Amino acid sequence: MTTTLKQRLQEDLTVALKARDEVRLAALRLTLSAVSKEETAGTQARELSDDEVLKVITREAKKRREAAEAFEQGGRSESAARERAEGEILAEYLPKQLTDEELGALVDEAVAEAAASGTEGPKAMGAVMKIANAKIAGRAEGGRVAAAVKRRLST
Repeated sequence: MTTTLKQRLQEDLTVALKARDEVRLAALRLTLSAVSKEETAGTQARELSDDEVLKVITREAKKRREAAEAFEQGGRSESAARERAEGEILAEYLPKQLTDEELGALVDEAVAEAAASGTEGPKAMGAVMKIANAKIAGRAEGGRVAAAVKRRLST
């Protein structure tokens, strides 16, 4: 039987608790809390799929990056370092991020597909993003994808 991503998070939380790894413990607790909140949101409680849990982890990792930047700008380097450490822990659960070259190749494919369906130029941004996001599926941050699509469509 395969373990789900949520089960893996819970097992790793137990290991971190036993090892007294405070940073890992805090990151996993906050992430599992966000997963639970997502499961109980809406009219009916439900179990999240691995893809949905992955989206929650991605969102939490992004929060850590943004918080680290804010702390750094505010002169609180110790807090920024902790946020970065938590972000690195969450990155262990995310798929390997695409390199710029890999991202560019997938964006080129998406642009070609959109052009084949008759959508070209800067106006094709929405159609290309939809195709590109389906291909990339969490392996690159949305801002990076959008920037690559804009660059490709403007040339």
